[in-house]
Amino acid sequence: MSLNEAVEAIPRKTMVLFFLVDTSGSMGGSKIGAVNAAIEEVIPELKDLSAANADARIKIAALEFSSGSRWVTAQGPEDIELFRWQYLDAGGSTDMGDAFRKLNEKLSIKAFMKEATGSFAPALFLLSDGEPTDDFDIALDELKQNNWFKKGIKVAVSIGDDANKGMLAKFTGSTESVLEVHSSAMLRKMIRFVSIRASEVASKSVQAGVFGTAGQASTNGGSAVQASVQAGSAAGGANTGIVTPTISVTSAVPMAALSSEAGGVPAASVPETTIKQQILNEQLKEMAAVQAASNDDEW
Repeated sequence: MSLNEAVEAIPRKTMVLFFLVDTSGSMGGSKIGAVNAAIEEVIPELKDLSAANADARIKIAALEFSSGSRWVTAQGPEDIELFRWQYLDAGGSTDMGDAFRKLNEKLSIKAFMKEATGSFAPALFLLSDGEPTDDFDIALDELKQNNWFKKGIKVAVSIGDDANKGMLAKFTGSTESVLEVHSSAMLRKMIRFVSIRASEVASKSVQAGVFGTAGQASTNGGSAVQASVQAGSAAGGANTGIVTPTISVTSAVPMAALSSEAGGVPAASVPETTIKQQILNEQLKEMAAVQAASNDDEW
């Protein structure tokens, strides 16, 4: 082949970040306002993350639920480069089960996961402040049979005192993946933090053996998280002033810890999905500690 011949770029896979947003009546006022502002503000950072990622491009899908549910991105996941957040209003009940059914329908190669170049497992981000008002258990059991859901990394944010963390943990698979917030400022920081971190982790390939030796300490722990939150606080609670520390997928969690979490399974055979979820959970623990120490109660 001549040096002057054009080299065709290797097509990137797609990673879809799903926002599942509770827009029931109790989410009114500062709660839904913080959700709208935070998602709108994090989009430029996700664009940069996607542009710099050699493995995958990021797309966004959004589903809101109150009395019933509807896809905000009705035509399917939207490329982050073209995506614009549509402000949501709050009102009605909390039909989370209906949202789970709609999500189950679209997590399919015949629907939202039909990219010709292939897809990474999605990142699923649930935000709610209360109890489901429909038969969410049946819908969730059905959703858990979906292979895309099984392989996706999952996070939930519990908003205020009335949110059912146990129910949210049923969605994510563990309490470690559920973050609790009690103020609009912290909610905005959590949404930004989770959106960036989940997208970073989900859109990268993980290879066996890249996590270092047993007992290796995390190189991107609480200090990076603390610095990120402090930067946001210094900016008056706004997200635009927060500097995002780079989190390396290859060094966030000791492989020995992953093997232990997987019930003693040898490290090399730990599924990639388990590795990615544990990487994210370790970072969420640090963020949860920051929230607990903030004493910033609004709701």
